[in-house]
Amino acid sequence: MLKRSPPSMSDTRSEKNELDEAACFYHSYPQPGKLEIAATKPLGNQRDLALAYSPGVAAPCVDIAKDPGKAFDYTARGNLVAVVSNGTAVLGLGPIGPLASKPVMEGKAVLFKKFAGVDVFDIEVDETGIDKFVDVVTSLEPTFGGINLEDIKAPECFEIERKCRERMDIPVFHDDQHGTAIIVGAAAMNGMEHAGKSLENAKIVASGAGAAALACLNLLVSLGARRENIWVTDIDGVVYEGREQMDEWKGVFAQKTDLRTLDDVIDGADIFLGLSAGGVLKPHMVERMAKNPLIMALANPNPEILPEDAQKVRPDAMLCTGRSDYPNQVNNVLCFPYIFRGALDVEATAINEEMKHAVVKAIAGLAREEISDVAAQAADGKLHPFGPNYLIPTPFDPRLILRIAPAVAKAAMDTGVAKRPIEDFEAYQERLRRFVFRSGLIMKNMVAKAKSNPKRVVYADGEDERVLRAAQIAIEDGLAEPILIGRPDVMRMRAERFGLKFRPGDDCEIINPQDDPRYRQYVDEYLECVGRKGVNPQGAATVVRVNTTVIAALTVKRGDADAMITGLDGRFRKHLREVTDILGLAEDMHDYSALSLLINSKGAYFLTDTYVSEDPSAEEIAETTINAAEHIRRFGITPKVALLSASNFGSREFDSSAKMREAVNLIWERAPDLEVDGEMHGDVALSSLLRDRVMPKSKLSGEANLLVFPNLDSANIALNLMKVMTDALHVGPILMGASKPAHILTPSVTSRGVTNMTALASVDAQSYYEKAQVAGSEDE
Repeated sequence: MLKRSPPSMSDTRSEKNELDEAACFYHSYPQPGKLEIAATKPLGNQRDLALAYSPGVAAPCVDIAKDPGKAFDYTARGNLVAVVSNGTAVLGLGPIGPLASKPVMEGKAVLFKKFAGVDVFDIEVDETGIDKFVDVVTSLEPTFGGINLEDIKAPECFEIERKCRERMDIPVFHDDQHGTAIIVGAAAMNGMEHAGKSLENAKIVASGAGAAALACLNLLVSLGARRENIWVTDIDGVVYEGREQMDEWKGVFAQKTDLRTLDDVIDGADIFLGLSAGGVLKPHMVERMAKNPLIMALANPNPEILPEDAQKVRPDAMLCTGRSDYPNQVNNVLCFPYIFRGALDVEATAINEEMKHAVVKAIAGLAREEISDVAAQAADGKLHPFGPNYLIPTPFDPRLILRIAPAVAKAAMDTGVAKRPIEDFEAYQERLRRFVFRSGLIMKNMVAKAKSNPKRVVYADGEDERVLRAAQIAIEDGLAEPILIGRPDVMRMRAERFGLKFRPGDDCEIINPQDDPRYRQYVDEYLECVGRKGVNPQGAATVVRVNTTVIAALTVKRGDADAMITGLDGRFRKHLREVTDILGLAEDMHDYSALSLLINSKGAYFLTDTYVSEDPSAEEIAETTINAAEHIRRFGITPKVALLSASNFGSREFDSSAKMREAVNLIWERAPDLEVDGEMHGDVALSSLLRDRVMPKSKLSGEANLLVFPNLDSANIALNLMKVMTDALHVGPILMGASKPAHILTPSVTSRGVTNMTALASVDAQSYYEKAQVAGSEDE
């Protein structure tokens, strides 16, 4: 549990002022607001205009008039949700009104898009009357595939949602109620399981009886909790039979009792559900709760009790809050984007109780799985395996969409509210995986090849968390046989700490630099490689004890591994020198080069040489290009190559443009089947329309997918600019030219990046042995 001393009033005020200023700046620059509308179709000529608008637009209009279901085929309606509010109960701000609530609604829209790819229009309605508000919302049905009601005060929100659901044939979901309830339900299921209790027999005490609290209690009842075990308190005390300050929704939970306060009813409680105000649950109350109590103190920003205060008196307590700086954050973003994703994907007419139950089970189940690398990275490695500090997943777990959306879609189909049932769930899962990881589509062919004949891949950075996670995936998915270099006790301790299932040494081979039976042989091998480069026997013995890149390269050279991965720590050039000393260049290569793959929303682009040659010659550029094209074909992609320059087909004379012109001529001679042209500008490489204007008879058609740069400066600058500006996923660098498969990554690589490179390294090793076999046959 995090330990913190309470901040002073002046510190809190100063931090708030700084946050307020930063937030206002964030919302103002570089342009006001958090949303924009982007076209999904080209509008570059008269024909595009005729298709997008008059007269072409008439055709889909006529089809929709005949069959309203066609709107999901021809328009954005099938991926469009309205976030609707009147601003009467904005979280933490109260009844600030519709206009002032707009930044919150825009923020909700951003979460929909970021986490589930769902487009949103935020709609702020200046109306507090129930019937008029419902009239406004229901009249929007032709525009949207779903309605997310937001920040509407109780009890009006109950009636608004009920009436909208009755009148609309699309999902209507009040997230403040049901989103919170779903996360609370998952936490309650896991908390009771961890405590060895049942929800059916649990005593539940609630502080707060607003929309969220009542929705949580109703869902808990539908999951098995018994009404007679539920005690509700609000600002007026216990909700009891005969109390005057009570509406019909609270009345469902009224108890026949003489008890009147939270302090009176807390004894023996298994679950405390707080959706009220900070500080209402006192330590002496927590002391009287049942063994292993689950305390969900969800008031924001100040919970009903701080976790550290609760654990002082009850170390066995499990704590959940609504804050991101404590474990077990109950955050609605865990579910609402993915609920709508699944509902939209089957064109659901409602979000029913069965669909909500499916989400609860999916979230609870995910928490019991091992923690993903992305989730661990977002939490600075502070997450723990399933237990008191990890009852619900972190909002940044990329697997949420993979578990929740299909669960929602299937429940919708099973309950008859899906107009477009999914026929191939495996294909649907694959589509979601591609959205999550973005490398899924482009890497699919490479992964399949790696699985067909997995090779031994040695990792120089075997103690690194990213490598440990990648190694486990390699084992589970059959991508490779990992070999880890490092201290066995450290690797085992870290694997356990990160909640990984595999045990280094038992489930994969370990090379311990401090104690390996091959040590003397490795030293002798290293001396043979560098003995005439100023390294003496004593120095060689030391290097082979401490330098894991050297050890990995020696492992590959000796045939104890088929490929190596290094570079998660240290400089690229240093690692390259060590690989060069031991493995050296392939016989037919003049120099090394590096190929990088960038995957963004527009597609996949390969760039070379991004890390090695500062100013390659025309000969080296031609060699690199042909080698890169061979690597690209392994992805199942036909390479389309553009040699880039500040000159456009001879428009300007530079040494570099002349070099690129010479290089393209060499490529045409040596690889006549390769689709390549140059020298050309970058925009011309990516636009056949522009290219046709300047070079109608270009030997390159369509959009280039391999961009070849004249020097390292231009390639590396372009790589990093494109990566950041387009939020691209970088796969690589892919080292080309070594005598045996070796790859040097960069310190910024993620675990997913290491996994991708593992598949590449395994396929590289396959190719190496295939070539060696062919060469051996030819020699015979």
